[in-house]
Amino acid sequence: MKKDLSEAARAYHSLPQPGKIEVRPTKPYLTQHDLTLAYSPGVAVPCLDIEQQPEQAYDYTSKGNLVAVISNGTAVLGLGDIGALAGKPVMEGKGLLFKIYAGIDVFDIEIDEKDPVKFVEIVKSIAPTFGGINLEDIKAPECFYIEQELKKQLDIPVMHDDQHGTAIISAAGLLNALKIADKKIEEVKIVVSGAGASALSCTRLYVALGARIENIVMLDSKGAIRKDRPGLSEEKAYFATERDVHGLSDAIVGADVFLGLSRAGVLKPEMVQQMAPNPIIFALANPDPEITYEDAMAARPDVLMATGRSDYPNQINNVIGFPYIFRGALDVRATGINEEMKMAATKAIAELAHEPVPEEVSLAYGNIPLHFGPSYFIPKPVDPRLIVRVSVAVAKAAVKSGVARKSITDWEAYEEEVYARVGNVNSLLRRVYNSAKLTPRRLVFAAGEHTVSLKAAVEVLRQGIAQPIVLGDPESIQHKAMLNELDLTGVKIINHHSPEYRSKRTQYAEQFAKQNWRKGGKLSEARDKMYDPNYFGMMMVQCGDAEGMITGLYSNYNHLKEIALSTVGVKEGFNHFATMHMVSLKKGPLFLVDTLINQNLKADTLVDITLLAADKVRCLGLEPNIAVVNFSDFGSDGAESSIEARKAVAMLHEKYPDLHVDGEMQVTTALNMQKRDEEYPDNWLKGQKVNILVFPRLSAANACYQLLKSVESAEDVVGPIQIGLAKPIYFVDHGATVKEIVNVAVMTSLDTSGCLR
Repeated sequence: MKKDLSEAARAYHSLPQPGKIEVRPTKPYLTQHDLTLAYSPGVAVPCLDIEQQPEQAYDYTSKGNLVAVISNGTAVLGLGDIGALAGKPVMEGKGLLFKIYAGIDVFDIEIDEKDPVKFVEIVKSIAPTFGGINLEDIKAPECFYIEQELKKQLDIPVMHDDQHGTAIISAAGLLNALKIADKKIEEVKIVVSGAGASALSCTRLYVALGARIENIVMLDSKGAIRKDRPGLSEEKAYFATERDVHGLSDAIVGADVFLGLSRAGVLKPEMVQQMAPNPIIFALANPDPEITYEDAMAARPDVLMATGRSDYPNQINNVIGFPYIFRGALDVRATGINEEMKMAATKAIAELAHEPVPEEVSLAYGNIPLHFGPSYFIPKPVDPRLIVRVSVAVAKAAVKSGVARKSITDWEAYEEEVYARVGNVNSLLRRVYNSAKLTPRRLVFAAGEHTVSLKAAVEVLRQGIAQPIVLGDPESIQHKAMLNELDLTGVKIINHHSPEYRSKRTQYAEQFAKQNWRKGGKLSEARDKMYDPNYFGMMMVQCGDAEGMITGLYSNYNHLKEIALSTVGVKEGFNHFATMHMVSLKKGPLFLVDTLINQNLKADTLVDITLLAADKVRCLGLEPNIAVVNFSDFGSDGAESSIEARKAVAMLHEKYPDLHVDGEMQVTTALNMQKRDEEYPDNWLKGQKVNILVFPRLSAANACYQLLKSVESAEDVVGPIQIGLAKPIYFVDHGATVKEIVNVAVMTSLDTSGCLR
């Protein structure tokens, strides 16, 4: 692993606090009365209720939304048997995925026990705590026994994701690939490279879908698994062939499907050429597939291919399945995850790929067209529809097959409930990150000699988000890099003071003077300004030598505001620009405007920034519902800020009658939809959840986001997000962290995609 990636991984896992998950209280706890209810004596009441009716544990505790991710560390990723403790970061990571994709809470449990019988006893003894159990990274063949025994002995969902997660996703992909190839699963010849837990489970599911065992050849490290080989395990013996094949080179001849769960490079281009027409290749070795996408396509243009990688089409990624399978199983309090539920998940995933792809998903992948075909027969992991489609399909299958203890009658209401379980900020950021990675833009970092800025520049390059350009003295920058062990390979350093950039300074000065000469701008003054990194960097963007710029760590915002106005200016049709911050809430993102730029806003300014905020939120794939907030409700106060807010709302209603906006109103009125609609039934936001708060005073907006940032994790607040400048010039907070700057860099990249109208 590269040194910079190793260091980044260590920092990610250790800072600002060790680990990736934590436990947070869900009930009030500030008063003595709260504590009396939370613990003694109040807690005795639900305890006695549960004693009489065990099912009430789902009503009174977190059991119904709590999954245990359990491992003994004997088969961790590609690392092998590294032990229970060493595997803990992976289990925490699995917990993080459960939470961000499906809103499921997780305790990761690492058990230092390799004896499968004892392992089962330990898990069984702690099972009452949980609503479900996800077994992870347990080596074969022990994993088969452990899962089977726990499914027999427990009355909650149990799934070994290494087996069934990959099986479900790959089976969905296979169904669709066969449709494209115009082949029937009952007739195709399948070659499976690998005979571990995943390979065996995948192949069993293919058989359940109609594949014939006599058409399957499975290979392990010793070659083809044949019936005449002695000492076969029960699992391998099930797939043993009578055909006269010995290795992959002869098994692959005439094959329709190759499933690889083995190691990189085992499938050669000449082997691909010997496969049947329209061959299907699922090369799932991680991180490097059995054959690269490029080599497979070069060998056979008619190949239908999937891998486990996100940088190739058709990624078979377990995150498409396991969070939503458990979501559906938990919500009906299923006693297990049976074959009907797995099949339902498989078909739901397969069917989703046939439907038109939402614009927000296409945007996340560089706005490339995505439609059912060779390059898209598996839904993308960022598709927000997955949680509803898969969870509902699994829940329905559980009810129909008789393993659900809770009945659902209103499935439409359940769909809304499922989607509400996960705020869409994480999904939103993932889509924007993916979009940035597809077309990395040239981003200028003005404070090149600032350690945090330099680290952020290195990080955006490492992640493939942007092509960073840092301004500053090369010797100082290299020294900072050395002190912080930063690899600057690929980072462009520009000393804008040097003679080398004299012609650029002249070019930018002349352009700047041309833009500002009727505002008193002299060419001689413009030349001097180009020694300032902010002027130089913004003119780089204005003249097309970079697509965006990030600054603000050193400079005063008012100063930066004036530079931005004189270099790139505001968007056509507007007279103002602003910034907003995105706050992550359980019900979705909330945007706060204006947090940095405009101080005491008049009505015309409020109108501008409201329209700009709405435009940006639409660009992010959301429908804007806007409240212009103040300390008064709909005319209840005559203060200047209230009057200006009312004027702005009136102007917006007159000129933009289709825009969902109203005010002025208090924040609590804006966010409490039920109370707002009951007390003010004629408001223009009736029935809509507000996702944009526009403040008439910068001090209020700034204090609001700073407060939220202080009491919550910094991950919960993203920004400043610039709205209104003609080109992407972003100002970061003076004390911004590397992660915060990287988030801003991603938002800067979004602006360069042409999404804003």
